[in-house]
Amino acid sequence: MNLKDLYINFFIQKGHKQIPSAPVVPENDPTVLFNTAGMQPLIPYLMGQSHPYGTRLVDYQKCIRLTDLDVVGDPTHHTFFEMLGNWSLGDYFKEESITWSFEFLTEVLKIPVEKLAVTVFEGNDDIPKDEESASIWQNLGIKNTKIAYLGVEDNFWIAGESGPCGSDTEIFYWRSQEPIPEIFNPEDSRWVEIWNNVFMQYYKNSDGTVTKLSRKNVDTGMGLERVVAVLEGVEDNYETSIWKPVIQKIEEISGLPYKEAKTSMRIIADHIRTSIFIAADESGIKPSNTDQGYVLRRLIRRAIRHAKKINICMESNWEVEIAQVIVAQYASYYSEIEKNKEIVYQVLSDEKNKFNRTLEKGLKEFDKMVSRLVTKEIPADVAFHLYDTYGFPIELTVELAGEQGITVDVDGFHEQFREHQEKSRAGSAQKFKGGLSGDGKMETKYHTATHLLNAALKIVVNKDVHQKGSNITPERMRFDFSCDHKLTEEEKAKTEALVNEWIAAGLDVVMTEMPKEEAIRSGAECMFIEKYPDVVTVYHIGEVSKELCGGPHVKNTKELGHFHIQKEEASSAGVRRIKAVLE
Repeated sequence: MNLKDLYINFFIQKGHKQIPSAPVVPENDPTVLFNTAGMQPLIPYLMGQSHPYGTRLVDYQKCIRLTDLDVVGDPTHHTFFEMLGNWSLGDYFKEESITWSFEFLTEVLKIPVEKLAVTVFEGNDDIPKDEESASIWQNLGIKNTKIAYLGVEDNFWIAGESGPCGSDTEIFYWRSQEPIPEIFNPEDSRWVEIWNNVFMQYYKNSDGTVTKLSRKNVDTGMGLERVVAVLEGVEDNYETSIWKPVIQKIEEISGLPYKEAKTSMRIIADHIRTSIFIAADESGIKPSNTDQGYVLRRLIRRAIRHAKKINICMESNWEVEIAQVIVAQYASYYSEIEKNKEIVYQVLSDEKNKFNRTLEKGLKEFDKMVSRLVTKEIPADVAFHLYDTYGFPIELTVELAGEQGITVDVDGFHEQFREHQEKSRAGSAQKFKGGLSGDGKMETKYHTATHLLNAALKIVVNKDVHQKGSNITPERMRFDFSCDHKLTEEEKAKTEALVNEWIAAGLDVVMTEMPKEEAIRSGAECMFIEKYPDVVTVYHIGEVSKELCGGPHVKNTKELGHFHIQKEEASSAGVRRIKAVLE
């Protein structure tokens, strides 16, 4: 019996109901490209809505995270992973949650208690030290020296600036052949976090005060791939039983041993697996240049590049052979994998054939671009054009350039690639605003500022200017928009002045709900209209701006402060980018 089955069966015996995994592409949620955590589909129920399965839930959830895409190829990172979780919605709390976690680890998985250590919340001015959790762990047999008290950054969870919140306790495993230290040091990388139990018992109000919740929830999460690696005693996730059948198939197809091509084989295995789950999803995602389709295309093409690198014959059906191994592993757990497997195989094959044809065109384009060079270096935007239009890996551009005695602005390419990747996947990490990651005060201000900037550009530059993407942090905003020319100094100055004029005017920001079609007829601006639900939220800023948006926003533009454009530059063909701050 594998870890998924052991976990589900254990919690069913504790009165939990198994709930099905949500799709990897969220239903009726335009604010995020993929489900990124086990708790994400349960947000409404953690916020108070009744769940049809009751108050004790357990599942394994399909998750896709793209924040680590560029480091996939190392021993531990994946784009797709499975998260095991159990929840209490106003039912049991710390005593049962901690006790059952300990029981599962020590009695079901047979982990020696001396190999376990935990962290708990050290407390702050508003919320006391979590001595209750520490006491429960001690009573179960965890020594006091194996319990570390940490602060808000490590052992406290809150839904944005305000909302349900509470301490958590994280469970660590000693993954090393060296002697187990008597005192637990969470900074020692040999201690690996394997499970996190979050206890939501407080509510932080918008004025900063904290009150106790009438209904307490428990939310736990355990990463399957990481725990399997721990249990099987390997430090390379791709050497676990999860990956061995896939790696062996790649070895067979390529004729190379894993030890000679680890990076490429890991990327092929990971990216084909993630592509299968995206292509098999009932949302019908196909490779494209936007949103989830862009991610799918990026993954398949990267897998193809690395297959070429290890001399896999492109004329063979290698991608389907690998996919068949993965489908066999997961079909009994996820019905859509079996149901849509032929669609998956077709998507993989079609994209492989399309990419191979594009690659040939790209080689001809490369020769043209080199003939027009005035220096001995290929600029970043040219290298990126080869990648973005023809799918050229930067490694291939560098190799071809070297043969002709020229260099490539590789650093500039990587900078453009990172920014484009963030835009193309619609800032999935930033767009997860369903209530659990939330937006802080500055991010909220910047959200509103993007609406004002969009409106100002339509007046100053061209009424046909449209937003093409944005990226917001607490420190700055980045805004991409359609435009066929570099903004003049006068255009930048007018745009900045107009935004500040609207800020100073103290315009109210009003949210209304209406049918999507009605919103479009009313002239509301939006991106990715097909991803919005039938009923949408529209934000009006005075008479200046009207946009479909998931929010959040300030109540009045006077809250924004002074708007300043720091930089205006090219993003991609026909798209410009503004970087700005609120001071």
